[in-house]
Amino acid sequence: MALVSNTPEFTVSELSRALKKTVEDAYGHVRVRGELGRVTVAKSGHVYLDLKDESAVIDGVMWKGMAAALGFRPEEGLEVIAEGRLSTFPGRSKYQIIIDRMEPAGAGALMALLEERKKKLAAEGLFAAERKQPIPFLPRTIGVVTSPTGAVIRDILHRLEDRFGVHVLLWPVLVQGEKAAEQIAQAIEGFNALPEGGEVPRPDVLIVARGGGSIEDLWCFNEEIVVRAAAASAIPLISAVGHETDTTLIDYASDRRAPTPTGAAEIAVPVRRELIDRVETAGSRLAGALRRAVDRKRADLSGLSRALPRPETLIADKAQRFDFARQRFESALKVGLERKRGRLETLAAGLRPAALHREIQLGRRRLAEIGRRLQPAYGRQLRTHTRELASLGARLESLSYRNVLSRGFALVRDEAGKVVREGAALSAGQGVSLTFADTERRAVIDGAEAPGTLPSGPKPARTSKPKAKPASAPSKPPEQGNLF
Repeated sequence: MALVSNTPEFTVSELSRALKKTVEDAYGHVRVRGELGRVTVAKSGHVYLDLKDESAVIDGVMWKGMAAALGFRPEEGLEVIAEGRLSTFPGRSKYQIIIDRMEPAGAGALMALLEERKKKLAAEGLFAAERKQPIPFLPRTIGVVTSPTGAVIRDILHRLEDRFGVHVLLWPVLVQGEKAAEQIAQAIEGFNALPEGGEVPRPDVLIVARGGGSIEDLWCFNEEIVVRAAAASAIPLISAVGHETDTTLIDYASDRRAPTPTGAAEIAVPVRRELIDRVETAGSRLAGALRRAVDRKRADLSGLSRALPRPETLIADKAQRFDFARQRFESALKVGLERKRGRLETLAAGLRPAALHREIQLGRRRLAEIGRRLQPAYGRQLRTHTRELASLGARLESLSYRNVLSRGFALVRDEAGKVVREGAALSAGQGVSLTFADTERRAVIDGAEAPGTLPSGPKPARTSKPKAKPASAPSKPPEQGNLF
């Protein structure tokens, strides 16, 4: 049996729309204080976050237009006060707060966050004094990072023009809002990326400036991305954010902090008129010092010159010696010329043609006389030498051993080629050579004594074929005498 009831039935969509309308009507404007939990910035620019306290969590969303107007970057853990309205998301039936405005829950929360971030960056050494760079005394180009429409850039330009006109490059950025920090950091990095000597001159010094405002307005200069860009800048950087009493983290990371934007311009360049006055004063002092120095040197020179001898006195002795030497030189030159001239005339007289002809004729007659005497003398000398040569040849021929050999003698040499003068020097079996008048033969000594020296009759000689001559020797030993 079906349950009968007069309660109206809703579809899910109808109920969701009814709940949405009820929630929006009941909580059309709420102000909520809580701590930020999860914070997500979508690519669309919408910000999704959680608002929580110790016992509850509520989803929140901040549309792109509202989020761009925030003076600070929502971070997890930051206590905020959000204003908006409650609504539901029909697709999931979840309620959420649509935030129209959000601010930190009092200055204490931001200051606590600022102090915590300051300690963190200081611990990394970004604020160390040794990282500071000196500001150029007279930069040629100054890069300014600020809003192009605010009064700050006009104040800076006017003050620069009053003091010392230089070339200024402006990098326009937002100085407040969600994207301000990112643009400021990109501007600092962009100036540093300019090449030296490029088409766009690279600044010699940077000024990051903004006018005064609340801590929320200046919060972008406390963002880490800005502080790190300022600390990493290779170009000296002057921070001029807010008034003199305003202090942001970029002031600690910059190389020099100016109390105001106009103060930054005063730090960046000197006053031209003061420089001119200083140069003129220094020039006057230098000219006076030079005059006094010249006068003092002139007086010293005058005093020293009085102690020096007169120039004509120094050269008088030398000039006199020079005059004497010149006179002697001229006299010697004249005598030498006369002597050379006399000798030349004597030689010239001897070189006359008639005298030369007589000398030549006399020489020819003497040469002819010598020629006539030379031919008989040469013949007599030749005949005398011929006779002497014939006499000597006859004596040489008579003394030659070959004549002795032709009479039947023989010349005996041992194996070394030495003449054998005694037969006892030969031993049996020793080879010898025998030189006769017509030829030469070799023989071997058999060891037997010659027949004339043996006590008994001669022994038959053992002769080999080359020993034919020694075999016939016994018949002539008495005739064998000393050849030499």
